[in-house]
Amino acid sequence: MADPLIIKICGIKTLEMLDVAIDAGADMVGFMHFVRSPRHVTIERLGTLISEARGRIETCVVLVNPDNSCVAEVAALGPDWIQLHGPETPHRVEAIRAVAGVEIMKVLPIGSADDVTHVASFVDVADRILLDAKPPKGADRPGGLGETFDWELLKALDPSIPFMLSGGLTPQTVAEAIKTVRPYGVDVSSGVESAPGVKDKQLIEAFIRNARSAV
Repeated sequence: MADPLIIKICGIKTLEMLDVAIDAGADMVGFMHFVRSPRHVTIERLGTLISEARGRIETCVVLVNPDNSCVAEVAALGPDWIQLHGPETPHRVEAIRAVAGVEIMKVLPIGSADDVTHVASFVDVADRILLDAKPPKGADRPGGLGETFDWELLKALDPSIPFMLSGGLTPQTVAEAIKTVRPYGVDVSSGVESAPGVKDKQLIEAFIRNARSAV
């Protein structure tokens, strides 16, 4: 396992919660630029958040199946990472990385053994892999939506592939997840919220504290 563990707090919308995540010891923060998400932030807001974070913590902007103009617009704001959370193919991920000129994190939803076998095809085109729960059927947006997936499936994954883990993690479950799965890092969004899109200072602090104690 990589040491130290990378901890990412995703879905940050306010400068106040950006400061909370930084003060609590997170390594990365994520900002959602996707209108259907309750955590969506506009391009203007993104620029402010990224500027405030620069030099203090790594920033990641989450996009869902973006076109090249969207990628270029976001990349121009200077985030450290762009996270792709849609049905992008390996070829498309590679093309986005070329357009963006920043590091790319690719989210891969895991719901079956077949999903695990597809992970390897993204290793060379993305700078980091994030494994998330597959959204339930009929969901209007991607992501685990607060649900975990069967971590046993990951036993079939090539152990040389480093990955971050997401999907239903909470302050109560993160330590068990780290000890069971041994990920390179963990990513949380709804698990540290008091309501959809509303981050909670105490939950963020507890999540990070519990994650660090599990390493």
